[in-house]
Amino acid sequence: MKRLFLILILYTNILASDKLIIAHRGASAYLPEHTLESKVLAYAMGVPYIEQDLAMSKDNHLIVIHDLYLDTISDVAERFPHRKRKDGHYYVIDFTLKELKTLNMNEVFILDKKGLKQAKYPERFPLNRAHFTINTFEEEIELIQGLNKTLGKDVGLYVETKRPWFHKQEGKDISKATLEVLKKYGYTNKNSKVYFQSFDYPDLVRVKKELLPQLNMDIKLVALIGLNDWEETFEYKDGKWQNYDFSYLLNAKNYGEISKIADALGPTYTLLFDAEKLKDKKVVANDFVKNAHQYKMKVHPYTIRADALPDYVKDVNELFEAVLFKAGADGVFTDFPDLGIKFLEQKGSK
Repeated sequence: MKRLFLILILYTNILASDKLIIAHRGASAYLPEHTLESKVLAYAMGVPYIEQDLAMSKDNHLIVIHDLYLDTISDVAERFPHRKRKDGHYYVIDFTLKELKTLNMNEVFILDKKGLKQAKYPERFPLNRAHFTINTFEEEIELIQGLNKTLGKDVGLYVETKRPWFHKQEGKDISKATLEVLKKYGYTNKNSKVYFQSFDYPDLVRVKKELLPQLNMDIKLVALIGLNDWEETFEYKDGKWQNYDFSYLLNAKNYGEISKIADALGPTYTLLFDAEKLKDKKVVANDFVKNAHQYKMKVHPYTIRADALPDYVKDVNELFEAVLFKAGADGVFTDFPDLGIKFLEQKGSK
């Protein structure tokens, strides 16, 4: 009986350690997202992967930033008041790297009715404190690889190309540029510590069938899945750009074909649960993960935030439990990587 008990403990530890805690934009609950400082803190917390969202600058540098815009994450409106487009946004793609480096990066903010900045997450790093700058993809890779060397670890990259369809409209191929940088730094095959993800599934197909063979690469690809009303992705179809229908990626009947492209799926975590039961605040897993695993695709949902919990869980540990163990996801993105690591450690020690 004692031996069986020890085996069960060991098995539980293996199960827990196999789950990936992915640092969403770094340790973004504690320092401004996607700053190098945030990435170093995430690294120190012991995560296996750190995320890099990418957009392109006017002079073709890959910039680590979550949105196409600079509006709610920097002082761009004060420094370049006349550079916004007609839609009111200040686009990364309209600035050179030299110009972008002059910006002070902040915690995410919103403007109140008086036009004053208010923190989106009030308990996070205070606005307009300290000085944080934008960084390039290459700068971040060199930082992480440097830490890997000096600390003897192998922390990986989790890369997302932001709206490749938009960049194509602007005459830029962000996916090809990203792959070229990854190849430059040695990320070339399935064993490389990197995932390449995108909401733009039509472009992901192009990456798999065209770009990777051209570059003699074969890295792990992830199909991100959102909701149609987000209008996250557009595809050129029937002679015009149309909102992409994510229902194709949600239909398990298509997973045989999708698995030929993607090594993993990245849904918003609510898609892992029975939607009707969630209305009654009952967390019941659906077959999403089971269906993906049938075709050997991993599932890495997003994004757990301890300061923005859904009403059907009482605390962040309950949400980690629901996503990683009730639903069976293989990993999860979180702004609070330390809490994710701690949860898995506690799970493994029980």
